[in-house]
Amino acid sequence: MSETVTLTIDGKEVTVPKGTSVIEATELLGIEIPRFCWHPGLSVAGVCRFCMVKIEGMPKLQIACNTTCTEGMKVITVSDEVKDAHKWALEFHLINHPLDCPICDQAGECELQNYYMKVGKYTSQMDEDKVLKPKALDVGDNLVLDTERCILCSRCVRFEDEVTKTSALGIFNRGDHSVIGTFPNRKIQHNYSYNIVDICPVGAFTAKDFRFKCRVWFLSETKTICPGCSTGCNVTLFEHKNQREYYRLKPRKNKEVNGHWMCDYGRTMYHHLNAEERLAVPMSVGKHLPWDSVKNELAQKLSSLKGKADQVAVVLTPQYTNEEYENIFSSLKSVLGSLPKVYVWRDANEKVDSFDGILFRGDHNPNTVGLKQLLERNSISPISLSGDFSVLASQNASLTIVFGPEIEKSYSQFSNEVTRFAELTNVIYFGTTKNPITKKFSLAVPTKVFSEKNGTFVNFNGIAQKLKANPPVFPAMLGIEDIFSEMKV
Repeated sequence: MSETVTLTIDGKEVTVPKGTSVIEATELLGIEIPRFCWHPGLSVAGVCRFCMVKIEGMPKLQIACNTTCTEGMKVITVSDEVKDAHKWALEFHLINHPLDCPICDQAGECELQNYYMKVGKYTSQMDEDKVLKPKALDVGDNLVLDTERCILCSRCVRFEDEVTKTSALGIFNRGDHSVIGTFPNRKIQHNYSYNIVDICPVGAFTAKDFRFKCRVWFLSETKTICPGCSTGCNVTLFEHKNQREYYRLKPRKNKEVNGHWMCDYGRTMYHHLNAEERLAVPMSVGKHLPWDSVKNELAQKLSSLKGKADQVAVVLTPQYTNEEYENIFSSLKSVLGSLPKVYVWRDANEKVDSFDGILFRGDHNPNTVGLKQLLERNSISPISLSGDFSVLASQNASLTIVFGPEIEKSYSQFSNEVTRFAELTNVIYFGTTKNPITKKFSLAVPTKVFSEKNGTFVNFNGIAQKLKANPPVFPAMLGIEDIFSEMKV
């Protein structure tokens, strides 16, 4: 059992493991101490001098990020002395900061703005001209750097040194001419660069993918799970409150899964959610169908094969939820009398066991483990379709139902492989993206995307995690559960 210490913060007693910092202890009590350089996922720098607190018995104020809790310690975070220290520390950071708020992408979620409103609201006493520094620097594939806005908290430098270990950033020059920048002939080029935008407390680093596209106060947030790989990072999805359009994904802290970070590949998982990318209405050999006809036609096709499950083939991809798989299996068994042959379609070039050492895994499917568990629970021995479709063709099934991937770019040969299904007769294809080949299927059914589902993904480590649904972009759209759960005979 680890040792603990008990201390008092603003009159509230708290017990923490020995070695805990004061700022971490205040987090447990829900007390927010102003900070710029401290981040729970990085080492302590103690350079912003903003998290000052009063500790009884010490003659001077102390920084909470680098002060360790001790038995019986009494901490005060709300005295006039502490508030005055916050005010002067904030003014120091604002001395050379430009008034870019009207044009800065960080406006609305800028810690400098927020703390000014909480602990500042003063008239500047500086008469000297502000120091000018380079603006809008291209420092990587995904990032733009404005050194005038930088307050030299060093979070980005520590992230490069400690998390990605790429060390592309440093602090150069001295005094008020100090700047964050990349080393000569180097840029920030790795799969975690957008995290630097997340941890930047001001608008120094902005993301090319989101820059100047939407003000953050127009966005609503949904907590969900990233479908980009089997890690299953906890994320927040940002959607326009009025326009039904998605703009970005950001990581959500979960110590057991992704800590504080997510990869750049996962950040792109919102692109396919928007209307212009998606198949909107069901189609039969190129002709549009109403949604009610989909349920009826599917039910008729299956009912005609009752007792002939061996004439039906079902192709699954590991990108659907546990609940969707359960609906599919139970409905097919109910209608056909027994379960048909099941094939699992995976990327022919995937390297499932590869791992970058941080978060990104070679299995680019969010529910491989969940699908495997449900197949075992239903005593199904699936047949692999990893680039070899001959085994499916040899079955000569009267009806083939394909549940295609939501994230089609996870399949490196998708365009070639999906055409193989068009060579079969009587194919029902469930998918998300507009594709010319869908016109050849006897029935092509749009599916809901991860942002529109309530369900469960199980990550590579066996951790089951829940998705939270937003209203569908296309209001009339039915989900897998809507189509299959009522299909009983």
